[in-house]
Amino acid sequence: MKPNPELKKFIKPYDEDIQKLTLELRNFIIDLVPQTNELIWDNYNAVAMAYSKSKKLKDAFCHIAVYTQHVNFGFNRGAELTSGNLKLNGKGKLIRHISIKKMKSFPKDEIKTLIWEAVGISEHLNRNLKDKNKKPKSIVMSVSEKKIRPNGNQNLKGL
Repeated sequence: MKPNPELKKFIKPYDEDIQKLTLELRNFIIDLVPQTNELIWDNYNAVAMAYSKSKKLKDAFCHIAVYTQHVNFGFNRGAELTSGNLKLNGKGKLIRHISIKKMKSFPKDEIKTLIWEAVGISEHLNRNLKDKNKKPKSIVMSVSEKKIRPNGNQNLKGL
């Protein structure tokens, strides 16, 4: 699935390495779970993408959040994951993540295991997700008017 054309516009203010890392992480998820939808938010403090077999955030199994110096790769129900030994960060009720600065430090094998467990949790909570999503989409969910972006750009309206 190709990214929504808006996604590249949303990440354009970020350093080239962060843009590349974001797209590599995105492709990693799409290649692993090709029937997933990509739900995109161009938020106040980050660009975020959630991956869900439905068009609902509540069904998302993982997400990416783009920041100036790193990209967070997270799990929406990460506190419930039991596979592997990878230490995920976060103190909230459910969400856990790791911060990535370079793709070479991304623990692909451990993350693959966690993604499949996360997909299983998602499907257990919503049995309809087990049906194949025959037409996955990259969908912009919302765009914040005011944003904090790299290089001191506080409002990048019209990019």
